[in-house]
Amino acid sequence: MPDKSYSDSINWLFDQFPAFQIVGPSAYKPTLDNTRALCSLYNHPEKELKFIHVAGTNGKGSTSSMLASILTEAGETVGLFTSPHIIDFRERIRVNGEMIPEKFVIDFSKNIQSKNISFSPSFFEISFLMALNYFKEQACSICIIETGLGGRLDATNVISPILSIITNIGIEHTQFLGNTLEEIAGEKAGIIKNNTPTIIGETTPTTKVVFNKIALERNSELVFSEEISLSDEFTSPLLGDYQSKNLHTVIVACNLLSNGFKNINKHAISLGLKNLTQNTGFFGRLQVIQKAPLLLFDVSHNADGIKATIETISKLNKGRLFILYGSSADKNIDEIAKLFPKNAIVTLTTFSNVRSLSVQQLDVLYQKFNFTGKIYTNPQKALKEIQIIANKEDTILVFGSFFLLSDFF
Repeated sequence: MPDKSYSDSINWLFDQFPAFQIVGPSAYKPTLDNTRALCSLYNHPEKELKFIHVAGTNGKGSTSSMLASILTEAGETVGLFTSPHIIDFRERIRVNGEMIPEKFVIDFSKNIQSKNISFSPSFFEISFLMALNYFKEQACSICIIETGLGGRLDATNVISPILSIITNIGIEHTQFLGNTLEEIAGEKAGIIKNNTPTIIGETTPTTKVVFNKIALERNSELVFSEEISLSDEFTSPLLGDYQSKNLHTVIVACNLLSNGFKNINKHAISLGLKNLTQNTGFFGRLQVIQKAPLLLFDVSHNADGIKATIETISKLNKGRLFILYGSSADKNIDEIAKLFPKNAIVTLTTFSNVRSLSVQQLDVLYQKFNFTGKIYTNPQKALKEIQIIANKEDTILVFGSFFLLSDFF
C-alpha cells in the first residue's frame, strides 16, 4: 500500500501540470525553454551526467531496456528513464532496475512546489527533471534516456549524449511531427548532436537521406545498424522478429560503446539479456501471462507496432485467435482495425483512463468492421469471459494501449 503522502505527490503531479498520459496532445510543449529553465533552477544536473539518448517510433523502450540491462551487468550504475508507466509512476525512473524511492518523489515534489516558477511546466518536464536529480544523487555512471515524443523538441533533448540511437521511423503523432516519413525523421533526428555518433536501427530510402543530411551538418558519425553483419550468438529475450532487430541495434551499440566501457563483453551481454526484467523492470511487450490457452499482453498501440505484433502472433498461434483491444481516442483506429486477422474473434473494451475510446466510438468500429466479439466497459470482465470460451490451443492477445494493461494490475 503506497504511503498517502506519496499518493498525494503523484496526484499533485498529474493535477498540477498537464500530462500526456492523462490529457493527451494538449500536454505537448513544443519548446525546450521550460526544461532548460528547470535545469537552471537545479544547477544543471544534465551537465554532470553521461547519457545515451534513444528515440524512434517503435522499439525505443525495448532498446533502452536491453542496453541498460547489459550495462548493469557490465558493472555500471545505470539510470534508466522511460515512459509511460503501467502501474506505478516510479517505473519511469530506475537505477540498476530499482525504482526511484517514494521518499525521493515526495521530497522532490515538495521542493519544486516551493520554487518561484513563472511558467507552467508539463508533467513530463517535471518527471524528467526529477530523474536527472535522482541519477545525479545516485552517482550514475551512465544514464539511458528515452524520448517522450519526437526528438528535436522533446524535453529530454537538453542533454549532450555520448551516443544517440534512433530505432526506426513510422507515421505517428502527425499533429506534432509531420505527415510524412521525411518530416517525422527530421524531428526524430533532432537528437543527433554535433560530433556525436548516432546509430540508426532501420531506414527507408527517404529517411536515410534525411539522416545523412543532418548528420553531415553536425559532423556526427552515422552508423546504420541494418547494414552491419553480426553473428547470431545472442538471442532476444523478447518475442517477435522486430525485437531481433532491436537486439541487433543494441549489439551494434555495445560494440561502439566497448571502447569506453571495458566490461561490455559477451558475458555481460548474455547476462544482460537473460536478466532483462530483473535489471530494468521491463514488461508488457508480448509478455506471456499464461499458457494453455496462451495469454499475451502487449503495449503496441500504433499501426506499425500492431502490425509487427500480429505478424508474430500469426507464427505462434495454433488455434483460434481472440483479440481484446482497447485504444486511446487519438489513434488512427480504422487503419489499425484493418490489420486484425479476418478470422480473429475481436472484443473491444474501454479502459479507466480518460483518454479511452468511448463505448459509442467502439460501437461504430464494431459495426464498420463486423467484428464477432462484444463490447465491454470492464477489461477484466471481458478477459474472464474470453478465457471461459477459449480452448487450450487458442491464443488470447490483449493489446492497444499502456492504459489498457494498467487496468489488469
